[in-house]
Amino acid sequence: MDITIEELKERMDKGEKLNLIDVREEYEFDEFNIGAKLIPLGELPDRLEEINAWKEEEILVHCRSGARSGRAKEYLASEGFTNVRNVLGGMLAWQAAGY
Repeated sequence: MDITIEELKERMDKGEKLNLIDVREEYEFDEFNIGAKLIPLGELPDRLEEINAWKEEEILVHCRSGARSGRAKEYLASEGFTNVRNVLGGMLAWQAAGY
C-alpha cells in the first residue's frame, strides 16, 4: 500500500526514523529535497548494496510526481524488498500542500 504526502509529513514531524529514497535526478534533488537518500532511478540497480539492510524494513520512495517512484517500487519488489511504498503525488503534491 502506498503512502500519502500527509501521512509522510505527519510521520516526519513525529521524528520517526524513515527509510526514505528520492529517485529523482541530482539537479532536481539540489533544487528541493526533504532529506531523503538520493538514488536516481537509473542508478538503482547498481546501488542496491547501499540499501540491502532495509530489505525487510519499510522503504518509502518518492520522485517528482510519483511515476518514477512507482517504477522504483516495482523494481525493488522484484529484487526481494518486502515493504516498499510509493509517496503518492511526489514532490509536486508536497510543494502544492505548502509543506
